[in-house]
Amino acid sequence: MDRSKIRNFSIIAHIDHGKSTLADRLLQRSGAVSGREAKEQMLDSMDLERERGITIKASAVTIDMDVDGVPYMFNLIDTPGHVDFHYEVDRALAACDGALLVVDATQGVQAQTVANAYAAVGNDLEIIPVINKVDLPGAMPEDTALEVEHVLGIKSDFVQFVSAKTGLGVDELVRAIARHLPPPKGDPGGPLQALIFDSEYNDYRGVICYLRIKQGTIRKGQKVLLMGRQRTYQITELGKFRPQMTACETLSAGETGYMVASIKSLHEVTVGDTVTDAAKPAPQPLPGYKPPQHMVFCDFYPSSGESFDRLREALERLSLNDASFSFQPQHSDALGPGFRCGFLGLLHMDIVQERIERHEGVSVVQTAPSVTYEVVRHDGQVEQVESAGDLPDMGQIEELREPIIDMQIVTPADAIGAVMQLAEQRRGEFQKQEYLSPQRVILSYHFPFNEVLYDFYDKLKSVTRGYGTMDYHVIGYRASDLVKLDILINGQPVDALSLICHRSKAEHIGRRFLIKLRQKIDRHQFEIALQAAIGSKVIARETIKAYRKNVTAKCYGGDVTRKRKLLEKQKEGKKRMKTIGRVDVPQEAFMSVLEPDEE
Repeated sequence: MDRSKIRNFSIIAHIDHGKSTLADRLLQRSGAVSGREAKEQMLDSMDLERERGITIKASAVTIDMDVDGVPYMFNLIDTPGHVDFHYEVDRALAACDGALLVVDATQGVQAQTVANAYAAVGNDLEIIPVINKVDLPGAMPEDTALEVEHVLGIKSDFVQFVSAKTGLGVDELVRAIARHLPPPKGDPGGPLQALIFDSEYNDYRGVICYLRIKQGTIRKGQKVLLMGRQRTYQITELGKFRPQMTACETLSAGETGYMVASIKSLHEVTVGDTVTDAAKPAPQPLPGYKPPQHMVFCDFYPSSGESFDRLREALERLSLNDASFSFQPQHSDALGPGFRCGFLGLLHMDIVQERIERHEGVSVVQTAPSVTYEVVRHDGQVEQVESAGDLPDMGQIEELREPIIDMQIVTPADAIGAVMQLAEQRRGEFQKQEYLSPQRVILSYHFPFNEVLYDFYDKLKSVTRGYGTMDYHVIGYRASDLVKLDILINGQPVDALSLICHRSKAEHIGRRFLIKLRQKIDRHQFEIALQAAIGSKVIARETIKAYRKNVTAKCYGGDVTRKRKLLEKQKEGKKRMKTIGRVDVPQEAFMSVLEPDEE
């Protein structure tokens, strides 16, 4: 096809603003799917995506669109909206020339609307603002268009008003895509340069690479070189997503499609790598991507009755289709052998755990998640630690650094005071404030990541009556007064329960955790001491009382020494049991630290 009639674009937006529904309407408008085949969230292939109503993985599709009698090829990528999957958005934008920025007419500009718009501008993409849901009773399309112009600096002349649900305005949007978005650059006759922007594993075909051809032409049967890995493969199949995989003979500059080349493992492919001709390689690779930065770590252990090997096989299968998830063996004295897993965020962790338990049928025990810290030793050596158990001896540490995030919070103006109070409790540093409209404000803060990891989003929704939204990204590490908080059960530290926290909050966190542990651990035949300690200093204690059997019940009258003798015998027995007895800690105790604070 003539390259001037090709359009490569992404659909980007805040959560629930209608990206996937708009993609469905474009597919129906093109005739790529019939009315009988049409269903909601057609590009969301995972069960979890449909159940939760969110997009987890970016989906590419090629559709032939008729625009006023002229045939066009639209290469569309539907992207996730949640902040945990921002890496997927960045990968999709690098494979595009333009973007549709979808904004809900009833909610206006939200935190991730701003973040996604800046990401698109950073990739030099042409942006078309799309005001969606204009058919709803509470819609304010004109006000939303002015917000877009005020906050993002995009002229309201280009704004398209649509209802993705009913199809209203979709024809005008298609014309705007053809008119305003630029055609792809690149010479089809030049040296081959193709960007791998995603990949997935298939049991029968091996690895399927998603390609955007930047320059040159790629053909079925051609020998290609992956420039990053310096490995050569022969292409067995080329094709496009329409939206099902449809084979073709060639892909030229500006087109998007997939490649199958008998690649056995996802570890042989790096997302962001450049595919070139093995006989006449390109002089240099494309810029590619930064590797995903794992910011949340937690341990997975096989639950009772599960085997370590089954868990390892489940994690290996899952990592084949999720390159942003990592795992490595780990051993705990309390829980035995397991794995330390790295995630992009808490939702990513939740999705991975559900996929392991549902799709792989493996039940796991999960420890409390933690963020990555930096340790500076006395000799100047800097290293990263992923959990409190990895910390070196405190005498060797010069300073501990915690990750800092830059967060944008969009809130109603009447909730500013409550949001600022919440931010102060979480050690937030105020940066700036900007009014989106007389009723809505965007606040910028710097937070320690560990302060917002667990329940900050829930608390934000609570204090803003459900209207607050947030977006964040990590900006670096900063030295802070951090300590390792150990949890001791009967004098023995349990490494799976230890954590790193700020010294000012250590006593409160320790006491809260011990109270929850006391509720989770059953009473034993002997007294159990629960302690929170910083080094050798105990800062909080709770006690689980022993079961008490009335050993003197059978004594009727007689000399009092008989009763004393029985009580002393019971006392000696409990003392001996305490020295050799093991405390049975249930699985729920390891997750009790995640339960939100009632205060």
